[in-house]
Amino acid sequence: MTDPVCLAGDPFPLGASFMGDGVNFAIFSAHADRVTLCLFDPQGRETHRLPLPERSGDIWHGRVPGLVPGQHYGFRVDGPFDPARGHRFNAAKLLLDPYAKRLTGHPVWNDALHGGLDTPDPRDSARYMPKSVVEDPAFDWGGTRAPATPLSKSVIYEAHVKGLTQRFPGADPAGSFLGLASDPVLDHLIRLGVTAVELLPVQAFFNDRFLVKKGLVNYWGYQSIGFFAPEPRYLHQGALWEFQHMVARLHAAGIEVILDVVYNHSGESDEHGPTLSFRGLDNLSYYRLHEDRRLYVNDTGTGNTLNLDHPMVLRMVLDSLRYWATTMGVDGFRFDLCTTLGRTPQGFDRHSAFFKAVTQDPVLATKKLIAEPWDIGPGGYQLGAYPSPFCEWNDQYRDGVRRFWRGDLGHVPVLADRITGSAGIFDHSGRQATASLNLVTAHDGFTLTDLVSYTERHNEANGEDNRDGHHENYSDNFGTEGPTEDAAVTAARAQRRRNLMATLLLSQGTPMILAGDEIGNSQGGNNNAYAQDNDTGWIGWDQADAGFLDFTRKLIAFRKAHPILRQRRFLHSRPRKVDGVPDLFWWRADGQEMTRADWTNGHLRVLCAEFRMASGTPAYAQREEAIYLAFNAGEPVELTLPKLGRKHVWMRHLDTAAPDLPCAPVGPVLTLAAQSVLVLVEEHG
Repeated sequence: MTDPVCLAGDPFPLGASFMGDGVNFAIFSAHADRVTLCLFDPQGRETHRLPLPERSGDIWHGRVPGLVPGQHYGFRVDGPFDPARGHRFNAAKLLLDPYAKRLTGHPVWNDALHGGLDTPDPRDSARYMPKSVVEDPAFDWGGTRAPATPLSKSVIYEAHVKGLTQRFPGADPAGSFLGLASDPVLDHLIRLGVTAVELLPVQAFFNDRFLVKKGLVNYWGYQSIGFFAPEPRYLHQGALWEFQHMVARLHAAGIEVILDVVYNHSGESDEHGPTLSFRGLDNLSYYRLHEDRRLYVNDTGTGNTLNLDHPMVLRMVLDSLRYWATTMGVDGFRFDLCTTLGRTPQGFDRHSAFFKAVTQDPVLATKKLIAEPWDIGPGGYQLGAYPSPFCEWNDQYRDGVRRFWRGDLGHVPVLADRITGSAGIFDHSGRQATASLNLVTAHDGFTLTDLVSYTERHNEANGEDNRDGHHENYSDNFGTEGPTEDAAVTAARAQRRRNLMATLLLSQGTPMILAGDEIGNSQGGNNNAYAQDNDTGWIGWDQADAGFLDFTRKLIAFRKAHPILRQRRFLHSRPRKVDGVPDLFWWRADGQEMTRADWTNGHLRVLCAEFRMASGTPAYAQREEAIYLAFNAGEPVELTLPKLGRKHVWMRHLDTAAPDLPCAPVGPVLTLAAQSVLVLVEEHG
């Protein structure tokens, strides 16, 4: 190719777009004096600098004939370096394109990546920077369609691309999108019965400098730097289609793909952090700054907060979401620290620009939208405050269920609210019971096995003197910290795991399982494995608990078979028009209905519920008679069952104290085993 020239080009679309006869470049900066496109060869040598010749409003743009996909590039931006006014332009720093569809790799940490604190740093950063890559993201989906599973029928499986596949037998290549799409992994997910995988961050991120100095890495990925680019370490062949192929394969298996996305901050940290992209493009526009504009608002705990009040920053987030939802085929998003996305100068607002934009968008409003409903800023805890159609990670479900089974006093009423969809939190503004995303474990915290094996965190390998991670886990080690040869302790732990998993999958709401819990995976008591790209963070498939895997499969299949367990309407003991029978009963062990005195008895250990189809359920909806659930965190008790009509019987489908018992009729009186869950179904005799 002869020396390239940069023609006027167009301000839309943003980013680098292959036009068939060249590439159009468009990038936003409201306060720059000049934007220069830098071209690189595959060896990382800078070959050309081409100032973008046109500015339309705050969009700088130009078209370079002859360029093709695979071209490496970056930007240098001239403008004022005046931190007191919020400006940190420095043309010595090579910047990533915020709209880049692929990156060549990760930054190599060097002081030259810093733009300067009070004065501009003159060192050229290009040799230490990854490069943006021109891509043509066209992909032949081969007629595959998204499963479009309703939330009421969803069972979500939270997984890490590498953690799931690195040690999975037959996953090839391990640790990659292609490995996740391999037959053995898909076979496992299909047999397990989950309907969606929720992937920890796969948008391009990097290894924090403080972790690299410790010999660790950013394993989880909550330091995004490229909101359109897949994480390079998961691309086995360095090709964009690998992600799309994974999505197509999962869709063909009937499994949706949900991405954990981090739009609340970028990986550039505070004023002491590197200049990689946004800071050098237009610091004042991209970030929320204090009144002293040298300093960054830090509602996220990571050093900075993206400024979604700015229309172009909001546009970038929405463009990113639509790109992943359309071009990359994704079915939904879990928004990290979602409270930050709804912050205005007056605080959190469920009607903020972000929520209005997403909920009116004809593409995004149809996707699964999941909020992590907190951040660390003022008034950051907002569980239950999000607009429909968002559902929310329910940490009160997590803690309430854990504390009931640990035997904490006064938790029968708490469990009652949690298993009925946390109506006290979510039943308002027309929201549905599926708005509660129920979890007992997640990537952040103990695994299910560790929850019943440790009372203290063991995060020494993180290099923070065991100060990081959750301090209060509401866990129980049954008298021995960590692994044990004691058969009684081992049996008690296994029983508790069955109880916790059963509670999760028998509750109203949307259940989420942590990958590896179904086989008893342990992280050795590390409850913050964010930097553990090793056997601690990878699932140990070679040590799988086959019995618990089979139990979990049966639970998921049972949930799918019984619409009573996955209703959209809340249960409030209201009479039903069809028969005048209330949709919910709370029973005592002696067969009498619960009284106020029972609910206030802090020493009560047994909760018995009879679920029916909710009042208001339309005639055309799928129906069944009743399901009776008994949760016993105490000693064995004699259970008197509710009376049924002629030719109806209670059939025992599940008893966590004897998980291998066959389905059989029971009653009218039976023994509820200690520390157990019992599930009965009303059936025709």
